[in-house]
Amino acid sequence: MTAYESEGATGRPGASGPPGTPGADAVYDAVVLAGGAARRLGGADKPGVRVGGRALLDRVLAACAGATRTVVVAEPRGTARPVEWAREDPPGGGPLAALDAGLRHTTAPYVVVLSADLPFLEAGTVRRLLDTLRDDGTHRTPPASGYDHPGHPDGVLLTDPDGRDQPLVAVYRADALRRELTVLAAAHGGLGGLPLRRLVAALDLTRLSDPVASFDCDTWDDIATARARIREHGHVLDEWISAVKDELGIDLDVDTGVLLDLARDAAHGVARPAAPLTTFLVGYAAARAGGGPEAVAEASRKATALALRWADEDTPDPKPGAADGAKPATDTGPDAG
Repeated sequence: MTAYESEGATGRPGASGPPGTPGADAVYDAVVLAGGAARRLGGADKPGVRVGGRALLDRVLAACAGATRTVVVAEPRGTARPVEWAREDPPGGGPLAALDAGLRHTTAPYVVVLSADLPFLEAGTVRRLLDTLRDDGTHRTPPASGYDHPGHPDGVLLTDPDGRDQPLVAVYRADALRRELTVLAAAHGGLGGLPLRRLVAALDLTRLSDPVASFDCDTWDDIATARARIREHGHVLDEWISAVKDELGIDLDVDTGVLLDLARDAAHGVARPAAPLTTFLVGYAAARAGGGPEAVAEASRKATALALRWADEDTPDPKPGAADGAKPATDTGPDAG
Protein backbone atom coordinates (compact mmCIF):
# COMPACT_ATOMS: atom_id res chain seq x y z
CA MET A 1 0.00 0.00 0.00
CA THR A 2 1.70 3.15 -1.19
CA ALA A 3 0.77 6.80 -1.48
CA TYR A 4 0.41 8.42 -4.84
CA GLU A 5 3.04 11.15 -5.18
CA SER A 6 3.19 13.85 -7.83
CA GLU A 7 6.51 15.63 -8.09
CA GLY A 8 6.20 19.38 -7.76
CA ALA A 9 8.68 21.95 -8.97
CA THR A 10 10.72 21.61 -5.78
CA GLY A 11 11.08 17.86 -6.14
CA ARG A 12 9.02 17.34 -3.00
CA PRO A 13 5.80 15.43 -3.66
CA GLY A 14 2.98 17.81 -4.43
CA ALA A 15 4.85 20.89 -3.22
CA SER A 16 5.87 23.91 -5.28
CA GLY A 17 4.74 26.79 -3.09
CA PRO A 18 5.04 27.97 0.49
CA PRO A 19 3.53 25.64 3.10
CA GLY A 20 -0.09 26.37 3.93
CA THR A 21 -0.91 27.98 0.58
CA PRO A 22 -3.70 26.17 -1.25
CA GLY A 23 -4.17 26.32 -4.99
CA ALA A 24 -2.94 24.45 -8.04
CA ASP A 25 0.41 23.67 -6.37
CA ALA A 26 -0.82 23.42 -2.78
CA VAL A 27 0.28 20.61 -0.54
CA TYR A 28 -2.88 18.63 0.03
CA ASP A 29 -3.98 15.10 0.79
CA ALA A 30 -7.09 13.39 -0.51
CA VAL A 31 -9.53 11.12 1.31
CA VAL A 32 -11.92 9.15 -0.90
CA LEU A 33 -14.87 7.40 0.72
CA ALA A 34 -15.54 4.25 -1.28
CA GLY A 35 -17.52 2.13 1.17
CA GLY A 36 -21.27 1.95 1.64
CA ALA A 37 -23.86 -0.66 0.79
CA ALA A 38 -25.03 0.91 -2.53
CA ARG A 39 -28.60 -0.18 -1.76
CA ARG A 40 -30.06 1.92 -4.59
CA LEU A 41 -27.83 -0.04 -6.98
CA GLY A 42 -29.04 -3.34 -5.59
CA GLY A 43 -25.87 -3.83 -3.58
CA ALA A 44 -23.61 -3.60 -6.65
CA ASP A 45 -19.94 -2.73 -6.27
CA LYS A 46 -20.50 0.96 -7.03
CA PRO A 47 -16.84 2.11 -7.01
CA GLY A 48 -16.11 -0.60 -9.57
CA VAL A 49 -18.96 0.28 -11.95
CA ARG A 50 -17.46 1.47 -15.22
CA VAL A 51 -18.32 4.71 -16.98
CA GLY A 52 -16.43 5.35 -20.19
CA GLY A 53 -14.41 2.18 -19.70
CA ARG A 54 -13.07 3.30 -16.31
CA ALA A 55 -14.21 2.38 -12.82
CA LEU A 56 -15.89 5.24 -10.99
CA LEU A 57 -13.22 5.07 -8.30
CA ASP A 58 -10.44 5.37 -10.87
CA ARG A 59 -12.09 8.43 -12.39
CA VAL A 60 -12.15 10.13 -8.98
CA LEU A 61 -8.53 9.15 -8.28
CA ALA A 62 -7.48 10.78 -11.55
CA ALA A 63 -9.11 14.05 -10.46
CA CYS A 64 -7.08 14.18 -7.23
CA ALA A 65 -3.83 12.89 -8.71
CA GLY A 66 -2.03 16.00 -7.47
CA ALA A 67 -2.45 14.94 -3.85
CA THR A 68 0.65 14.20 -1.82
CA ARG A 69 -1.16 11.24 -0.28
CA THR A 70 -4.43 9.64 -1.39
CA VAL A 71 -6.31 7.54 1.15
CA VAL A 72 -9.26 5.38 0.08
CA VAL A 73 -11.54 4.24 2.88
CA ALA A 74 -12.81 0.84 1.75
CA GLU A 75 -11.72 -2.75 1.38
CA PRO A 76 -8.57 -2.83 -0.81
CA ARG A 77 -9.05 -3.44 -4.53
CA GLY A 78 -7.13 -2.94 -7.74
CA THR A 79 -6.87 0.71 -8.79
CA ALA A 80 -5.30 2.55 -11.70
CA ARG A 81 -3.25 4.68 -9.28
CA PRO A 82 -1.46 3.64 -6.09
CA VAL A 83 -3.25 4.67 -2.89
CA GLU A 84 -3.24 4.00 0.83
CA TRP A 85 -6.13 2.05 2.30
CA ALA A 86 -8.02 2.69 5.51
CA ARG A 87 -11.14 1.25 7.13
CA GLU A 88 -13.55 2.68 9.65
CA ASP A 89 -14.06 0.70 12.85
CA PRO A 90 -16.44 -0.98 12.76
CA PRO A 91 -16.85 -1.29 8.98
CA GLY A 92 -20.11 0.30 7.87
CA GLY A 93 -19.97 2.91 10.61
CA GLY A 94 -21.06 5.67 8.27
CA PRO A 95 -19.43 8.61 6.50
CA LEU A 96 -18.13 10.47 9.56
CA ALA A 97 -16.45 7.36 10.93
CA ALA A 98 -14.99 6.69 7.48
CA LEU A 99 -13.76 10.28 7.15
CA ASP A 100 -12.11 10.07 10.57
CA ALA A 101 -10.37 6.83 9.59
CA GLY A 102 -9.03 8.34 6.38
CA LEU A 103 -8.00 11.58 8.03
CA ARG A 104 -5.77 9.68 10.46
CA HIS A 105 -3.51 8.80 7.48
CA THR A 106 -3.09 12.40 6.31
CA THR A 107 -0.54 15.05 7.26
CA ALA A 108 -1.10 17.89 4.75
CA PRO A 109 -2.76 21.15 5.92
CA TYR A 110 -5.56 20.74 3.36
CA VAL A 111 -7.67 17.66 2.69
CA VAL A 112 -9.78 17.10 -0.40
CA VAL A 113 -12.70 14.85 0.58
CA LEU A 114 -14.50 12.99 -2.19
CA SER A 115 -16.99 10.22 -2.70
CA ALA A 116 -16.11 7.47 -5.16
CA ASP A 117 -19.11 7.97 -7.46
CA LEU A 118 -18.36 11.27 -9.24
CA PRO A 119 -18.05 10.49 -12.96
CA PHE A 120 -17.49 14.10 -14.09
CA LEU A 121 -15.10 15.32 -11.43
CA GLU A 122 -11.90 16.71 -12.97
CA ALA A 123 -8.58 17.97 -11.69
CA GLY A 124 -9.66 21.49 -12.63
CA THR A 125 -12.52 21.30 -10.13
CA VAL A 126 -10.13 20.26 -7.37
CA ARG A 127 -7.87 23.20 -8.23
CA ARG A 128 -10.87 25.54 -8.18
CA LEU A 129 -11.84 24.36 -4.70
CA LEU A 130 -8.30 24.87 -3.43
CA ASP A 131 -7.96 28.27 -5.07
CA THR A 132 -11.25 29.42 -3.57
CA LEU A 133 -10.17 28.35 -0.10
CA ARG A 134 -7.00 30.38 -0.55
CA ASP A 135 -8.66 33.48 -1.95
CA ASP A 136 -11.84 33.66 0.11
CA GLY A 137 -11.18 36.25 2.83
CA THR A 138 -14.71 37.55 2.97
CA HIS A 139 -15.78 35.71 6.14
CA ARG A 140 -16.07 37.94 9.19
CA THR A 141 -18.27 36.04 11.68
CA PRO A 142 -16.56 32.97 13.18
CA PRO A 143 -18.67 29.93 14.11
CA ALA A 144 -19.48 29.37 17.78
CA SER A 145 -17.03 26.47 17.99
CA GLY A 146 -14.03 28.70 17.37
CA TYR A 147 -12.02 29.78 14.37
CA ASP A 148 -8.43 28.82 13.71
CA HIS A 149 -7.92 30.90 10.56
CA PRO A 150 -9.49 34.36 10.93
CA GLY A 151 -10.61 35.80 7.61
CA HIS A 152 -10.82 32.41 5.88
CA PRO A 153 -13.41 29.61 5.90
CA ASP A 154 -12.87 26.09 7.17
CA GLY A 155 -13.54 24.67 3.72
CA VAL A 156 -15.16 24.95 0.32
CA LEU A 157 -17.76 22.53 -1.01
CA LEU A 158 -19.87 22.14 -4.13
CA THR A 159 -23.64 22.34 -4.29
CA ASP A 160 -25.83 20.36 -6.69
CA PRO A 161 -28.37 21.86 -9.17
CA ASP A 162 -30.97 22.05 -6.38
CA GLY A 163 -28.62 23.98 -4.10
CA ARG A 164 -27.98 21.05 -1.75
CA ASP A 165 -24.60 20.77 -0.09
CA GLN A 166 -22.25 18.09 -1.37
CA PRO A 167 -19.78 17.70 1.53
CA LEU A 168 -18.08 14.82 -0.27
CA VAL A 169 -16.96 17.10 -3.09
CA ALA A 170 -15.00 19.54 -1.00
CA VAL A 171 -11.69 20.73 0.40
CA TYR A 172 -11.23 21.39 4.10
CA ARG A 173 -8.59 22.67 6.44
CA ALA A 174 -7.34 19.51 8.10
CA ASP A 175 -7.15 21.08 11.57
CA ALA A 176 -10.79 22.21 11.32
CA LEU A 177 -11.89 18.68 10.41
CA ARG A 178 -9.96 17.14 13.27
CA ARG A 179 -11.30 19.72 15.72
CA GLU A 180 -14.96 19.16 14.87
CA LEU A 181 -14.70 15.38 14.57
CA THR A 182 -13.19 15.30 18.05
CA VAL A 183 -16.02 17.46 19.39
CA LEU A 184 -18.69 15.29 17.76
CA ALA A 185 -17.10 12.05 18.96
CA ALA A 186 -16.98 13.35 22.52
CA ALA A 187 -20.58 14.58 22.42
CA HIS A 188 -22.02 11.37 20.97
CA GLY A 189 -19.71 8.72 22.34
CA GLY A 190 -18.27 8.07 18.89
CA LEU A 191 -18.84 8.88 15.25
CA GLY A 192 -20.61 5.70 14.15
CA GLY A 193 -23.95 6.36 12.49
CA LEU A 194 -23.71 10.16 12.62
CA PRO A 195 -24.76 11.99 9.45
CA LEU A 196 -22.44 14.32 7.56
CA ARG A 197 -24.74 17.28 8.19
CA ARG A 198 -23.57 17.33 11.82
CA LEU A 199 -20.07 18.12 10.60
CA VAL A 200 -21.19 20.59 7.93
CA ALA A 201 -23.26 22.54 10.46
CA ALA A 202 -20.23 22.99 12.71
CA LEU A 203 -17.91 24.36 10.01
CA ASP A 204 -17.72 27.74 8.32
CA LEU A 205 -17.90 26.86 4.63
CA THR A 206 -17.90 28.55 1.25
CA ARG A 207 -20.22 27.05 -1.36
CA LEU A 208 -19.71 26.81 -5.11
CA SER A 209 -22.36 25.73 -7.61
CA ASP A 210 -21.24 23.11 -10.11
CA PRO A 211 -24.06 20.92 -11.49
CA VAL A 212 -21.68 18.76 -13.54
CA ALA A 213 -18.85 18.03 -11.12
CA SER A 214 -21.30 17.47 -8.26
CA PHE A 215 -23.27 14.84 -10.21
CA ASP A 216 -23.04 11.52 -8.38
CA CYS A 217 -24.25 8.06 -9.32
CA ASP A 218 -26.71 6.71 -6.79
CA THR A 219 -28.96 4.73 -9.17
CA TRP A 220 -28.66 2.80 -12.39
CA ASP A 221 -30.45 5.66 -14.12
CA ASP A 222 -27.62 7.93 -12.95
CA ILE A 223 -25.10 5.48 -14.38
CA ALA A 224 -26.96 5.43 -17.72
CA THR A 225 -27.03 9.23 -17.79
CA ALA A 226 -23.29 9.43 -17.15
CA ARG A 227 -22.49 6.85 -19.81
CA ALA A 228 -24.62 8.68 -22.37
CA ARG A 229 -23.11 12.09 -21.62
CA ILE A 230 -19.49 11.11 -22.10
CA ARG A 231 -20.35 9.78 -25.56
CA GLU A 232 -21.73 13.10 -26.70
CA HIS A 233 -19.77 14.77 -29.48
CA GLY A 234 -18.32 17.50 -27.28
CA HIS A 235 -16.97 15.08 -24.66
CA VAL A 236 -16.10 11.78 -26.29
CA LEU A 237 -12.57 12.59 -27.47
CA ASP A 238 -11.39 14.00 -24.14
CA GLU A 239 -13.00 11.08 -22.33
CA TRP A 240 -11.29 8.58 -24.61
CA ILE A 241 -7.87 10.19 -24.22
CA SER A 242 -8.27 10.26 -20.44
CA ALA A 243 -9.29 6.60 -20.42
CA VAL A 244 -6.31 5.58 -22.56
CA LYS A 245 -3.87 7.49 -20.35
CA ASP A 246 -5.30 5.82 -17.26
CA GLU A 247 -5.16 2.39 -18.88
CA LEU A 248 -1.53 2.87 -19.95
CA GLY A 249 -0.44 4.57 -16.75
CA ILE A 250 0.52 7.79 -18.54
CA ASP A 251 0.49 11.17 -16.80
CA LEU A 252 1.19 13.32 -19.84
CA ASP A 253 -0.73 16.39 -20.95
CA VAL A 254 -0.06 17.20 -24.61
CA ASP A 255 -1.66 19.42 -27.22
CA THR A 256 -4.12 16.99 -28.77
CA GLY A 257 -4.90 19.56 -31.48
CA VAL A 258 -1.33 19.29 -32.75
CA LEU A 259 -1.57 15.50 -32.92
CA LEU A 260 -4.92 15.65 -34.70
CA ASP A 261 -3.53 18.11 -37.23
CA LEU A 262 -0.58 15.79 -37.79
CA ALA A 263 -2.90 12.82 -38.33
CA ARG A 264 -4.97 14.85 -40.81
CA ASP A 265 -1.90 15.97 -42.77
CA ALA A 266 -0.50 12.43 -42.89
CA ALA A 267 -3.85 10.98 -44.00
CA HIS A 268 -4.46 13.58 -46.71
CA GLY A 269 -0.91 14.05 -47.93
CA VAL A 270 0.33 10.47 -47.83
CA ALA A 271 -2.33 7.80 -47.28
CA ARG A 272 -5.08 7.20 -44.75
CA PRO A 273 -3.21 4.43 -42.86
CA ALA A 274 -0.31 6.86 -42.44
CA ALA A 275 -2.25 8.76 -39.76
CA PRO A 276 -2.26 6.16 -36.94
CA LEU A 277 1.17 4.83 -37.85
CA THR A 278 2.70 8.31 -37.84
CA THR A 279 1.21 9.28 -34.50
CA PHE A 280 2.51 6.01 -33.05
CA LEU A 281 6.01 6.77 -34.32
CA VAL A 282 5.80 10.29 -32.91
CA GLY A 283 5.00 8.85 -29.49
CA TYR A 284 7.87 6.39 -29.76
CA ALA A 285 10.30 9.13 -30.78
CA ALA A 286 9.12 11.37 -27.94
CA ALA A 287 9.65 8.57 -25.44
CA ARG A 288 13.20 8.00 -26.70
CA ALA A 289 13.85 11.72 -26.34
CA GLY A 290 12.89 11.61 -22.68
CA GLY A 291 9.14 12.07 -22.91
CA GLY A 292 7.16 15.10 -21.85
CA PRO A 293 4.95 17.54 -23.76
CA GLU A 294 7.94 19.30 -25.33
CA ALA A 295 9.30 16.07 -26.80
CA VAL A 296 5.89 15.22 -28.25
CA ALA A 297 5.53 18.72 -29.71
CA GLU A 298 8.97 18.59 -31.35
CA ALA A 299 8.42 15.13 -32.83
CA SER A 300 4.99 16.25 -34.09
CA ARG A 301 6.49 19.34 -35.69
CA LYS A 302 9.06 17.30 -37.60
CA ALA A 303 6.51 14.73 -38.75
CA THR A 304 4.05 17.41 -39.85
CA ALA A 305 6.75 19.18 -41.88
CA LEU A 306 7.62 15.88 -43.54
CA ALA A 307 3.96 15.17 -44.38
CA LEU A 308 3.61 18.61 -45.97
CA ARG A 309 6.80 18.16 -48.01
CA TRP A 310 5.55 14.76 -49.10
CA ALA A 311 2.23 16.26 -50.21
CA ASP A 312 4.00 19.04 -52.10
CA GLU A 313 5.72 16.50 -54.33
CA ASP A 314 2.32 15.37 -55.59
CA THR A 315 1.74 18.84 -57.03
CA PRO A 316 3.20 19.08 -60.58
CA ASP A 317 5.83 21.76 -60.99
CA PRO A 318 4.78 24.56 -63.40
CA LYS A 319 6.29 24.36 -66.86
CA PRO A 320 9.02 26.88 -67.67
CA GLY A 321 7.52 30.06 -69.05
CA ALA A 322 4.08 29.30 -67.64
CA ALA A 323 4.52 31.44 -64.56
CA ASP A 324 2.36 34.50 -63.87
CA GLY A 325 -0.37 33.23 -66.15
CA ALA A 326 1.75 33.39 -69.35
CA LYS A 327 0.60 31.15 -72.16
CA PRO A 328 2.98 28.39 -73.30
CA ALA A 329 5.08 29.39 -76.27
CA THR A 330 3.65 28.37 -79.64
CA ASP A 331 5.63 25.75 -81.50
CA THR A 332 6.82 27.28 -84.78
CA GLY A 333 9.16 24.50 -85.79
CA PRO A 334 9.19 22.81 -89.17
CA ASP A 335 6.62 20.23 -88.16
CA ALA A 336 4.10 22.78 -87.00
CA GLY A 337 1.00 22.89 -89.03
